Amino acid sequence: MSIRVYSPEEQAVGEFDGGTILEQKPIGFPGEGSVVKRVGTLFYWAWFKSLHGGKLPLHPHRGFEIISYVLEGSINHQDTLGRESLVGAGGAQVMQTGRGVSHAEHFGAKVSGFQIWFEPFFGDALKRVPTYSQYEHSDFQTETISGATVKKIIGPGSPIQLVADAQMWDVTLPAGQSLPFELPSGYSMAGLVVEGDAAQWTLGADTAEVLFAHFAVADAVEAGTLQIQGGAAGSTRLILIQVPSELGYLPYNKVKVQL
Repeated sequence: MSIRVYSPEEQAVGEFDGGTILEQKPIGFPGEGSVVKRVGTLFYWAWFKSLHGGKLPLHPHRGFEIISYVLEGSINHQDTLGRESLVGAGGAQVMQTGRGVSHAEHFGAKVSGFQIWFEPFFGDALKRVPTYSQYEHSDFQTETISGATVKKIIGPGSPIQLVADAQMWDVTLPAGQSLPFELPSGYSMAGLVVEGDAAQWTLGADTAEVLFAHFAVADAVEAGTLQIQGGAAGSTRLILIQVPSELGYLPYNKVKVQL
């Protein structure tokens, strides 16, 4: 059982469209310099922000399952499947890129959110027809548990079901409130504090303070309960992703060589 915490300085950074779109990357692409290279099926995680808006021109993807989740503002999406859509705060768009698709994005002013990549087994993924789906905030199940607001983004109870093994939550904890998550043996919880000053994570005998914009990964060698407690100064909002600690099959760059 262990909890690892990474400051923004230990994460990667990026920018697009002449710096109009800025990114903090808890998990960057290979070579971008983030300390964490991947966590099981969780391949890439970027927190994007744009004050005045910006554009990403048409570019290709294949194999990966990619979710864009919007915290505030909006994103316009266009792709070679013929889809054009606008996703707003609390909404998500999901591309299961399969054998290949290209898309472009237009970020509105004062936008903030995440683009997160999950890796299914490429030997199967590259044979699938690509798909695009969009979900509004109201499409997701939100519960109040012990005073905490818990929104399920990916996994059981959510409209988003991926091929890659992953679950995702958007959680807001009142000051000092604690919420338990049962971690199966061989699984990890990755999380980022996106609002509030800090949260305290406890797994077994290990306890760690996770500050705003810091990235944490809790690894369960054996099944255990991860307790996450909100900071004392006010409410704390976190994005949490549970995945297997190890990938469990050949990674994308090994499979492609053998195709």
